Amino acid sequence: MIHAVSHEREDTVGVAVVEGIKAGLALSAWIMDDDEVVAIVAQQDIPIGHKVALKDMAVGDTVYKYGVDIGKVVAPIKAGEHAHVHNIKTKRW
Repeated sequence: MIHAVSHEREDTVGVAVVEGIKAGLALSAWIMDDDEVVAIVAQQDIPIGHKVALKDMAVGDTVYKYGVDIGKVVAPIKAGEHAHVHNIKTKRW
C-alpha cells in the first residue's frame, strides 16, 4: 500500500494519501518520477493530505514538495514526522 507520494527524488516531504497514519506505522512513499517506493516510519500521526517528512531537516533548510521550494524549516524535522505550519514557514515574509 502507498501511504504518501512525492514527485521528485529531491523532495523532502511527501503528501499523505491515506487516512489513519499513526505514529509507529511503517510507511511506503512513492517517488513518482523514479517510480520507486521508499520506506519510512511515521513518528507522529499524520492526517490525510498533510505533509510527511521524507528526510531529516534542520532549521534553515529548504523544504521541497513536488519539486518546488515551499518554505524553510523553523524547527528541526525528522523523517516520518508531520511537516506543517508548526515547523515550516514561507520564505515570502
